[in-house]
Amino acid sequence: MAGATRAMRFERARRTVMKNRVGTRFGIVGAAIAMGAMALAGGQASAVEAPEGWEKCYGISKAGENDGMAPGQPNADVPGMSTKDYDGMAWRMVKRGTCSAIETPYGTGSLQPIPGRPPKG
Repeated sequence: MAGATRAMRFERARRTVMKNRVGTRFGIVGAAIAMGAMALAGGQASAVEAPEGWEKCYGISKAGENDGMAPGQPNADVPGMSTKDYDGMAWRMVKRGTCSAIETPYGTGSLQPIPGRPPKG
């Protein structure tokens, strides 16, 4: 009798493990498909657009105080990722028409990314 009980417990445990393996496989496949779909949809759909009356101004923020980075930069849509003061690839939202009037040690703000700012050295 003890042998039969042990065999039944073993079979029950085996079935549970197999059921969990199948669920895990489907979970991994589902997650991979979802991540692929998000990557395909990401591109322009996730780009931050300026609200009405505001515009993106490049090259005016201190390190860690930017609202985003130029497209193609790492973590482009993540605020606070700039590591340099007045980084020409980092932007900040400002009221429309005020960007070019904002002075920095390297010149004024720009509505377009400014590669090479600040200068190295």
